[in-house]
Amino acid sequence: MKLSILIVNWNSKDYLRKCLMSIRATCTDGTPQIIVVDGGSYDGCAEMLALEYPEVEFIQSPENIGFGGSNNLGFGKVTGEALLLLNPDTELRPGAVQVLMESLQQLPNAGLIGARLLNSDGSLQLTSVHRLPTVWNVVVDSEWVRRRWWRQHAREPSAKVLEVEGVSGACMMLHAATFRRLGGFDPRYFMYAEDMDLCFKVRRSGLKIYHAPQALVLHHGGGCTHTQLSNFSVVMIREAIHVYLRCNCGRLQSSMYRILMGISAGLRMLVLVVRWLPATEEIRLAIWGSISKWWTVLRWCLGLETWARDLYCGSDSLRSATDVAQGKAQVAG
Repeated sequence: MKLSILIVNWNSKDYLRKCLMSIRATCTDGTPQIIVVDGGSYDGCAEMLALEYPEVEFIQSPENIGFGGSNNLGFGKVTGEALLLLNPDTELRPGAVQVLMESLQQLPNAGLIGARLLNSDGSLQLTSVHRLPTVWNVVVDSEWVRRRWWRQHAREPSAKVLEVEGVSGACMMLHAATFRRLGGFDPRYFMYAEDMDLCFKVRRSGLKIYHAPQALVLHHGGGCTHTQLSNFSVVMIREAIHVYLRCNCGRLQSSMYRILMGISAGLRMLVLVVRWLPATEEIRLAIWGSISKWWTVLRWCLGLETWARDLYCGSDSLRSATDVAQGKAQVAG
């Protein structure tokens, strides 16, 4: 089965170089087709690829059309039966691709296979596996909840492949025919949640999603905690989940999400303030970062971060049914 690897770059030239180096070093059983799409960043990756990786097929998008849109654009060049969607800030460990391909071919009703993601220091990345968003699990989501899941299900790597609800879009493998049949990524998502939406569509089609713990992949950009995210990312994540719930669960649930997330943000801020008062100066600085994050979330819930609605491609005012149909046609073609 021929493999195509699709990577979307945005201001990640140095990471991309290391990612491609890892592909060369680990894909020893065959030469995969590699496609790189630059989402309007013009960061010099085109020149780097021409000089160091001439075998890579490169597409320059004139503007940033988002992660999902860029993947859909690159999919038009895919010729392999198996498709590996890979972030540029990843590095494949030896044997990872082979494990993913064997799992895709051998597991019953395999629709999507995810890798075990590691932080730059080699520690486990808790977002390797996740539950699909509901109003309740996204409102109460925390690092403690994610760690509890791993303790119960897959704390240590094993040979056992697990059936799960969702896997990270940083590294996921599926049949190219499946990606085409599902219409690719939904162009209503600009960034974040498009991988969860794809997982939802895979499960809805009757196929299964698996996590392959023996497929180890470093993911440098996924190691930051929520308190370290910029206000931009904090808002865009909530906007993306809001669109996911609206598209897949209905407007009532998406409205409930905004209300309950606002209540959750207010309660979390209250707890953080209580912790902040008696804390030392060093701990106060860390707590203040969390307070700032949840204040931003509360502002979004109250509709005060209006720029997000204007920027986010999931907005009804920016993405019509015609846009979605055109995006699917691009994948099908």
